[in-house]
Formats: sequence, structure tokens, C-alpha cells
Amino acid sequence: MCATRSFHEAALPLFPGDEDEALAVPLPGRLPSYIADHRKRLRARFQDGGAGAMPDYELLELLLFRSIPRQDVKPLARRLIDRFGDLNRVIAAEPARLVEVEGMGEASAQDLKIVEAVAQRMARARVMHRAVLSSWAALLDYCHTTMAHRETEQFRVLYLDRKNVLIADEEQARGTVDHVPVYPREVVKRALELNASALILVHNHPSGDPTPSEQDIAMTAQIQDAATALGIVLHDHLIVGKERELSFRAQNYL
Repeated sequence: MCATRSFHEAALPLFPGDEDEALAVPLPGRLPSYIADHRKRLRARFQDGGAGAMPDYELLELLLFRSIPRQDVKPLARRLIDRFGDLNRVIAAEPARLVEVEGMGEASAQDLKIVEAVAQRMARARVMHRAVLSSWAALLDYCHTTMAHRETEQFRVLYLDRKNVLIADEEQARGTVDHVPVYPREVVKRALELNASALILVHNHPSGDPTPSEQDIAMTAQIQDAATALGIVLHDHLIVGKERELSFRAQNYL
């Protein structure tokens, strides 16, 4: 990128129409030097040291540069981190909650959701159509990327063939902050439709603590009974917390 373009910030957001959403009156085309210099320094730090050299709010600034090209986005980045807690939770937040933050508009929120979708797609590509049991670390990474920072519970089922290759990854239900409705009959019915031979259940705990509840244990037992009756193996039930995952198999719940 040439120096002139870097100074003028001529690049447009992914979805034009809401540029400079936080400003009542947009700045002129040329950025004030203090903003341009700040952006140049942040980009240089990222280029030289990578993401590890930067706190969450500065990485968020780098993302917001593209959405809001003619404004100081540092205050907005800090407001987002203060509201949601960290960069992961900002990216995972629902658009309706993002736009509640002063300075965020629909276009900027959608740009962040595109980043989330790309991250999930990349993680998913490392596990789809591969032998899951021999790619367990990649599977855990995918589950964490997809579910660890959600604000409500989500229940997913991973369907495997006879060689334990992942053939489908489907969301079965969404719930509240501490409950998600799951119907064992629907889980097993879908396995038969896909001609799946094995299952892995996955759901998240928005509280961050992956310790299973009595409901989690009872529901897992019901699904295991239904699957076993039809010759389908339940390999595991993973509960995804903010910092770690719990395996029912490893903890002897299965």
C-alpha cells in the first residue's frame, strides 16, 4: 500500500453507507495528522510484532479502521471492550447488542460479524470430512471458536460416518443464558437421515464454567439410550466454557 493511501485512508468499509457512524458531522477527506499517525503506528506494530504485541482494544481498532475510515476509533474500541469484556466477546456479540454501543452502526456491526464468520469457517475447514477422533485438538479449537463466547446456550450435534469422519455439523437448538431445549428423538432421527454411525454432542455454558448440570447429564443419558437402541455410538458430549472444554467421556459421565 502506498504512503499516500495510508495517510488519506481512502479505503472504504465493506458495506458503504454508514461511514463515520459515530460522528454527527463527518470529518473532511483528509484525516487530522494525530489520527493518521496513530493508525500508521498501530499498523506498523501489527506488522512488526503480530497480534501478540497488541492488547484487545488495539486489535479491535485495526478492524474498525476499515469500517469507519475518517474518525478516531480508539474511544469506540474501548467502549466495546468495556461493554462485552474482551475482543472475543465483542466479535461474538449479537448485532443488536453491538449497535447499542455509542458509535456503532449496522454496517460496522456487520463487518465484525463477517470477521467472526471467517474465523469460524477457517476452524471448521480443519475438521470437516476428516477423522475426528484423530483430529481432536482441531475439533476442540473449532468448538471453542464457534461457541465459547456466545451469550446464550447453543446445542450442536456432530454426525460421523463409520470411519469417524465428520459428515455434518448441525445446530439443533438455541436457548437462554442457562438453558437450551434438546429433544433426543430429533437428534437420533437426524442421524438416521444422514446415515451417521456416531455422534458427538456439543453445547456451551455462557457462564464460562463447563461443569455439567443435572439436566445436562440426564439429557445425555437419554440421547445415549436412544442412539444405542439404533446401533449409533455416542462418542462424547463436550461442554464449552470460556477458558476450557469438559469432556463427558474423560470425566466418566459416559
